[in-house]
This record gives sequence, structure tokens and C-alpha cells, in this order.
Amino acid sequence: MSETPAESSANPDFDAMARDIAEVPAVEVIVTVAVNLMSAAAVKLGLTEEGEDHKDLDEARKLVHALAGLLDATATEISSFHAAPLRDGLKSLQLAFREASLVPDEPGQGPGEKYTGAVYG
Repeated sequence: MSETPAESSANPDFDAMARDIAEVPAVEVIVTVAVNLMSAAAVKLGLTEEGEDHKDLDEARKLVHALAGLLDATATEISSFHAAPLRDGLKSLQLAFREASLVPDEPGQGPGEKYTGAVYG
């Protein structure tokens, strides 16, 4: 008896997933996670077409802070080829957060600035 699509999605093939992830270089996993954090932060900052519909600065702060921590922790593990555009994206998100805040954080107190230092426009 073959599985229906609903049954197969309810029972993922974890062995196949583990084999797939085993073939992915660590740098690629780190960059993918960073890009996902950046995308989620952009949505929560209201930077997408829907803008204000999904804006949530509390959630954005957490995502930007997590991204900064990830980039800080992996700075020596990924090449500058990968790190430079991620750092640029992080800075853009930090500036967007500062701009979107009704009461801006003090310099050095914004999301992720614990890791990056104060961000100025």
C-alpha cells in the first residue's frame, strides 16, 4: 500500500533529511540561517510590501540581536566573502530599527549593538 501525500508529509523521512544535511558545508548552513534571520527581521520591521501589516519591533529586536550574535560567533569561521554582505545587511537592519523606533535606543543599546558596537546613520 502506498502512502498518500498527506501521510508522507506527516511522516518525514528523517534518515534522508539527515543524509541531506550531512552533505551541506557548515558555512552554507550558517549563511542560510543568517539570511533567514535577516528576512524575518525585515518583515518584522515592516520593510516588505505589506509593511505595517506585519510590523512588530519587539520581534524584530530579537531577530536582529540573534543575527548579530550569530555573525559575531562565526566571524572567524566564515570567510569575509560570506561575512561582509551579512554584516552590511545587519547594519541596514539595525539602522532601519533605529528609524522605526518611536523612542530610539541610546547608541550602543540597540538590537545587536552589544556585538557590533554603536550603529549610526
